[in-house]
Order: sequence, then C-alpha cells, then structure tokens
Amino acid sequence: MTAPDPELERWRLILGAPAEAHTGAPSSKAADRDAALDWLYGRDAELERRHIRRGGLARKRGDGTEESEGNGGAEASGRDRRAGSEPSVLTTVDWLDDIHRLFPRETIERLERDAVESYGIHEVVTDPDVLSRVKPNATLLRAVLRTKHLMNPQVLVLARRIVEAVVRELLERLTPEIRSSFSGTRARRPSRFRQARNFDFHATIRANLAHYDPATRRIAIENPRFVSRTRRHIEQWQLILLVDQSASMTASVIHSAVTAACLWSLPGLRTHLITFDTAVVDLTQDVTDPVELLMKTQLGGGTDIAKAVAYGATLVDNPRRTILAVVTDFYEGGDEHRLVRTVRGLVEQGTQVLGLAALDEEANPDYDHDLAQRLADTGAHVGAMTPGRLAAFVAERMGR
Repeated sequence: MTAPDPELERWRLILGAPAEAHTGAPSSKAADRDAALDWLYGRDAELERRHIRRGGLARKRGDGTEESEGNGGAEASGRDRRAGSEPSVLTTVDWLDDIHRLFPRETIERLERDAVESYGIHEVVTDPDVLSRVKPNATLLRAVLRTKHLMNPQVLVLARRIVEAVVRELLERLTPEIRSSFSGTRARRPSRFRQARNFDFHATIRANLAHYDPATRRIAIENPRFVSRTRRHIEQWQLILLVDQSASMTASVIHSAVTAACLWSLPGLRTHLITFDTAVVDLTQDVTDPVELLMKTQLGGGTDIAKAVAYGATLVDNPRRTILAVVTDFYEGGDEHRLVRTVRGLVEQGTQVLGLAALDEEANPDYDHDLAQRLADTGAHVGAMTPGRLAAFVAERMGR
C-alpha cells in the first residue's frame, strides 16, 4: 500500500473531510490529528455554517432536488467523525493526552490557548485530572487567574502549581534584565576607574584625534576616557504601580506583579503595588510574594482609574522623587475629568506620571486613544512597555 503524500495530508488537515476526494484518505496518525483538531475547532459556529452551506449545495447539484441548505448540510457536511456519541466520549483529559502525543510543543501551546481563550473550555484549568496533566505556561496562568473563583480548594492547590511555575520562570528571566538597569547611571564626571561598561566613546575619540592615521583611516587610542557612575542609594525614590484588573489587562497584571517583586529590594527605590477595578486594593505587603499576590487578584468588573490615581497621589512623599505608573487600557468607567485634573496636578508638582497601555513582553496595546492623549497633553508619559523598558525608564529618571 502506497504511503500517503505528506503534503496532501497536510492539506487534508487544513481543509477537512470535504477535501478527501482530491487528497485521499489520511493515514492513521493524520486521522488522529484530524480528530483532535476537530474536537476543538469543530465547535466554531462559522465553520458549522460553512459546512452546512457546502453540504446543501453539493446535495442540490448531485440529485437535482430542491432541499434547503440546512437539510442537505446536516447530512453532507463532511463531519462524519462527530456523529454518534463521540463528542461526549472524548473528554478534555483524553484530548490533552492526544495532542501531547500527536503534536510538537509549539502546536500544543497554541491548541491549549485556543481551548481556553477562544472556546472557553475551562476544564483545562478547573478539572483536577486535567490540571495534573498540563504543562504550566503563560496561557494557562492567565486562564487560572480568570477562573480561580470557580475552583474548589483541591483544584486551587493544583492551579497554584501553574502560577508558581510560570512566575518562577518569569522571575528568572526578568530579574537580570531589570536589575541591570540599576547598576548605576553614567555621570558626566571623568573617572580613573577603567571598566568597559563605563567607557566614554565620544570623549575618547576627541582626546585622540591627534593620533589619526590617514593611510589606515584609524585612530590610535593612547588616552582612553571613562566616566563615573552614581550610586542609587544616595536619594530615595518612590515607584507607585497602579494596575488595572480588568480582564483585558491580565498579561499586564502578571508582569506588573513580577516586575514589582524584581524592583522591591533595590537600594534607593521604594515600590508600591496597587490593583484596582471600581475599588482600590493596596497589595504592597505582598510584593515579595508575586504568587500570593496574583492569587489575590480579582480580574474583571468595572474600572475607576480616577479613584486609583487619587489614591496613588496620597502615597507621594516627595513629588520630585516619585514615579507614578498607571497600567491600564484607559477605558475609564469613572470620572474622566477628575482623572485628568489629578494627573495634571501630579505633573505640576514634579511627579513623573507614566501611563502604560500594556506592560508585558509583547507590549501590544489596545486602549482608548482619546483619553490617553488627554493625559499626555497634561504632561504624562503614555505608551506601552516591556518590564525591562519600564525598569530602564525608572533608572533613567533616578539618575538625573
């Protein structure tokens, strides 16, 4: 028996059962993959409508009858696998076992993400049998935070394993990047302490122009120049992080918690972390334990940015040594005029106000541009940042 063509099999998986007339039947493994994909993506309502239309037209062309598209499609949709009792037999646990057997890691992560985020299959994070099988990743962490209110104590223990694993991985990756921003800022004063990271390129070129060789077009460096670095613990600064808990900001909530933990013990910087929806909750005491902090967050609900910023303003000790960062999509459910007035007052007294439409590794924001522009017009800095870039922003301001 001739083995199926891999390219045709790939197209068969993409196009579904109606393509078999041209691609041929898939191999056993490809059929298993197709079944796993259909278990998830067969739920798509638009796909169902397309199959019904395609099936109805095929029936009409085949025998000349005038059956409605719905009747024809029900019989000729090409989704034979889903007939009978199969959807009820194949559980989420079975499906997870299948995809981990059949697909590479990148595909598995995409399938798990779509299961939770596109099709609301919350068993992935609320069923203890499923939780014991899944590999922790950022998608599952976001799902845990959104659905933990549905979990009983036993499931919460298993869900916490996902939170701990992903937070630990984020801390290991982000801590060096964030802390490197605080190794000291360059000062303008020359230094006799020679260290590569303190090398002053422009001053060195100016000091050695007399040694330029036109033939080789090179400068012989006889007198390298270096600069000194300031020490950050000389003056105390405050960083006040206000984090929107609305569902669309889940990734930013996670990275805000981890970033605050990374910044917490840095000399010269006092970090506050406040979450908000229509209420404001000060979680500063939990900053050193981002896992516990995330388990306390309550995602969803309304948004009152004005109330959160007003609370943050009460924490300011020295305006000219304070950075107030609001992580939000700027869709205000409270008083916009109050928000703009409060931000303007903070800027006028010397506080650095930073509005972040996203704080995560992608930094792809979706936000209310009009309100963001109004805040920028008052003197606030508005944008989207990765955690490392936020740390660099804080370091730059502290080094002035």
